[in-house]
Amino acid sequence: MKTIDWTRDELVAYILLFAANSDFKEDNNERNVILSKVNMETFQDIQEEFENDNDYQGIKKIMTSLEQHNYTKEDIDLLMADIKVLFFSDGEFNILERNMLKSLKRLFKTI
Repeated sequence: MKTIDWTRDELVAYILLFAANSDFKEDNNERNVILSKVNMETFQDIQEEFENDNDYQGIKKIMTSLEQHNYTKEDIDLLMADIKVLFFSDGEFNILERNMLKSLKRLFKTI
């Protein structure tokens, strides 16, 4: 895939949006978690891009950008912690979110 011209904040916003939509809904609690990590302008720009991508495109963009930004194991660990906070922000951790967490863990191990 070609290079992705995202900042690290844009990458974080995209990954968190990807995770938040694992159960096909993004509630206000999840949105607030994302906005605690990135500013509103970044969130809105990335949300528009996210809405135009399918899952395959999203995964390819995430993986390409993680590699471009030279994410380390420690960076991935911090990202996974943010994803867990996001999943628990609405007071439940449903099966779709659990499956997404497992999938992202496996995917990120390839970095």
